[in-house]
Amino acid sequence: MPNSPIRKLVPFADDAKRRGIKVFHLNIGQPDIPTPQCALDALHRIDRTILDYSPSQGILSLREALVRYYAGFGIGLTPDQILVTTGGSEAVLFAFLCLLDPGDEIIVTEPFYANYKTMALACGATVKTIHTKLEEGFRLPDVEEFEALVTPRTKAILICNPNNPTGYLYTREEMLRIRDIVKKHNLVLISDEVYREFVYSDEPYLSAMNLEGIKDQVILVDSVSKRYSECGIRIGALVTRNKDLYAAAMKLAQARLSPPLLGQLVAEASIDVPKSYLQGVYDEYIARRDFLVQGLREIPGVSVPLPGGAFYAMAALPVEDAEDFCKWCLTDFSWEGKTVMMAPGAGFYATPGAGRNEVRMAYVLEKKELAEALVVLGKALQAYNAR
Repeated sequence: MPNSPIRKLVPFADDAKRRGIKVFHLNIGQPDIPTPQCALDALHRIDRTILDYSPSQGILSLREALVRYYAGFGIGLTPDQILVTTGGSEAVLFAFLCLLDPGDEIIVTEPFYANYKTMALACGATVKTIHTKLEEGFRLPDVEEFEALVTPRTKAILICNPNNPTGYLYTREEMLRIRDIVKKHNLVLISDEVYREFVYSDEPYLSAMNLEGIKDQVILVDSVSKRYSECGIRIGALVTRNKDLYAAAMKLAQARLSPPLLGQLVAEASIDVPKSYLQGVYDEYIARRDFLVQGLREIPGVSVPLPGGAFYAMAALPVEDAEDFCKWCLTDFSWEGKTVMMAPGAGFYATPGAGRNEVRMAYVLEKKELAEALVVLGKALQAYNAR
């Protein structure tokens, strides 16, 4: 089972900080934007005398609020189709445990969120990957490449849209292509849509939940972590219209008793956040995206596609081994008392050797800090390649 490419270098960053070096964290998708005030107010207002278990599927009022939320995206649901989970990660794990026996297979586009592989391995399953290329903007390959991977042991296709780690946004044509494969081979489509608020395209966002012809074959993975800057409350959701899948997930939910009570109370309050909050967050991220991409493209030898969503960018650096470079930045380098931390790209691939010169960057710092981080990165690349 692999270490997390996002967190594996943390001890080196901690050592750098102990030496008095400022570390610009581009390695992890922890937003720096304040949590909505209505959510913090709800936390302060909690006056319960007992912090008790909630229902295993989550508090009804939260699930009803989520029904209203999804309706805003044209997704029609009922509360009994929503299961509240301990973050989006538990929703992914529950989906895998419901679908995958040891030896089964799941098809995932790569690069992919690294924990997908960890969770599949925990189920004894195999991840089979559709390779996408940085130089092609991470667009999907032809349908024949999907078809070639389908075997009798294939149970599901997993997508993340908008994508972590690439920021790629699937087109309507690509979503329909995936839908047709799922329908033809009687698979389940697991769609991680945690970043749906951050879509930088004029085209209408198409959720997997709205794909015609496979409505009983879709599992939606969701989380409040990113859109409300609430990573620490650990509230996500598994959403499906398939009654058998929901019943299977409920067994797992009952086994872990309940999702976090306080997190649910905060999440429920967050759903009614003023639109001005979400618009402000959106505007800030798209400005940061443009600033980061432009700055990266000005560094000699760096290549980066323009992300269509989320708040990540995958960049190719002029180095042979990005993991060694990222570690070196923390152990051996600083510029005016500063260094930068990134997630090595190879950890987001399953194909041996793929992504070896790539890094994932999360633009979760304000532009002033991004500007400093870009200067430090440029200086680091010069020093590293001059050794």
